[in-house]
Amino acid sequence: MKAQKNLYRKNFSLITAFLVLITVSLVIAIVISYNLTTKYVENEFASKKIEVLDQTVKPYYDFFQLKIPEITSYQGFLDSASAANYSATVFKSYPFVRKVLFYDIQIGNPSSKKPANKQGISVKTVYQYKPKHGSVKGYKDSVWANDGDFKDMALKLSNFISIADTSRLPTQDEIFRTFYNVTPDKISYLNIPRREDIRIYQLLLKKGDTKAFYKQNMLTFLLDAHQLKVKNTHPELYQQVTIQPVVYDPLDIEDGRKVTEAALTGAFSNFKLYFISTNQHLTKEIDRRFLPICAIVLLIYFFLVLISWLIYRNLNINLKVFKLQYDFINNFTHEFKTPVSVIKIAGSNLKGDAELSERQRRHYGKILDEEADKLNDLMNKLLSFTQLENRSITVKREEINLQQFVKGYIDTFKIKYPDFKLDFNIENVNKFYSDPVLLGSVFQNLMENAYKYSHPGKKELFINIKPEKRNIVFSFADKGIGMARYEQGDVFKKFYRIENQYNQNGSVGLGLAFCKELVNFMDGEIDVTSKLNVGSTFIVTLPLGH
Repeated sequence: MKAQKNLYRKNFSLITAFLVLITVSLVIAIVISYNLTTKYVENEFASKKIEVLDQTVKPYYDFFQLKIPEITSYQGFLDSASAANYSATVFKSYPFVRKVLFYDIQIGNPSSKKPANKQGISVKTVYQYKPKHGSVKGYKDSVWANDGDFKDMALKLSNFISIADTSRLPTQDEIFRTFYNVTPDKISYLNIPRREDIRIYQLLLKKGDTKAFYKQNMLTFLLDAHQLKVKNTHPELYQQVTIQPVVYDPLDIEDGRKVTEAALTGAFSNFKLYFISTNQHLTKEIDRRFLPICAIVLLIYFFLVLISWLIYRNLNINLKVFKLQYDFINNFTHEFKTPVSVIKIAGSNLKGDAELSERQRRHYGKILDEEADKLNDLMNKLLSFTQLENRSITVKREEINLQQFVKGYIDTFKIKYPDFKLDFNIENVNKFYSDPVLLGSVFQNLMENAYKYSHPGKKELFINIKPEKRNIVFSFADKGIGMARYEQGDVFKKFYRIENQYNQNGSVGLGLAFCKELVNFMDGEIDVTSKLNVGSTFIVTLPLGH
């Protein structure tokens, strides 16, 4: 038994060590998870700005790649009215365009007036368009006729015409270098002539006496970066996103704030997106992302704790069962050993050589008979208990006269135990239906128990019987040793014995367990109330009717 207890203590120590280990692992996992989450959020703060930048400049790219090339579809035949309509669609869809300049260009004889270059590319008229109260305001503006944008585009066009290969289409690189001019806050675009037009321009510019002229369109878009709509696709990371000049570098950055930036491209290359977040804002995002991870870690932890508890409970139950079985074997062996020893002694005397008187033979015969009855009673009790557990017997209900039934058992016990004071009371009921054999076993065990666990001189038992609704209640009240509160829940368990000197009185821990099985088998209930050194009351409740 001692070795077994040591084994269980080792197992409990291992479980405790396991709990400590997983608790330490939990703390480490939570700390590491929080640090990794913090690092991940900080990395996203530095990298996700590209997504915000792409969404913010997307309208600009749409304007640059889709809207501006529409000018080519007019093939140089834009006039002030169609240019105004085109500008209206631009102002409506792209608020960052604050002004449009329309150049009505002609290509002709180099001897023409005010040529932009030696190849005869000149401005006929310049119109300026601005948005005003939902409409477009346009007017001629000759100030822009010979500005630097036009001269640059005219020079690019003349160089392109002089070296152009009309047997193929121009490449995208040639188109961008020749017909686009992107400078800070400004984009100029010249419509792309067809290959047939380029051949005509080449012939036209070679013949100095030619008087013919051909039209080209050029538009310059003046942009305002501050009119770009910032699309903060990650408000959980960036508390504030603004458009600032590239040279913007505030000196009053407060502590507790994180800042990052991303440069705009194209015509907005002299601006940048400026991202600001407070540490508290990022901490909220870290906590939001960390909570699910923490919940999963805690769930795993509680799952492991539950497993540990189940192992501990099973070990504890096994220890109790082992102790009960150990006590049962010891007690049962002792109970068998005593009558067997007496029988052996009596048998030895009977078969001895000495002459025995009639009185001695009767005495030894009585001893053998009594001890055999004890062994038989012990075996019958164990066999009956097994049959009850296996439900291998049936309840034979008969009408029982309570007065005669109870009085018969009281008379028997008074003969068996002359010092046992027994009394009973029956209230408002005379008969009821049950199995008299099973009920008799309950009476016998509870009465035997009351006598066995009572102090000498206080061996008393009062049996009270009364109806209660559809049941009949049998109350067995003694003035015995009683039991502690913590033991009252275990007395009906197999092999359990109260830890005191009275557990040596021929008990193997089956009596009350046997009673409970009997009562349950008869569809009833049994309960106990007890107070230490005052007494116990066992209450048996059985169905009253048929």
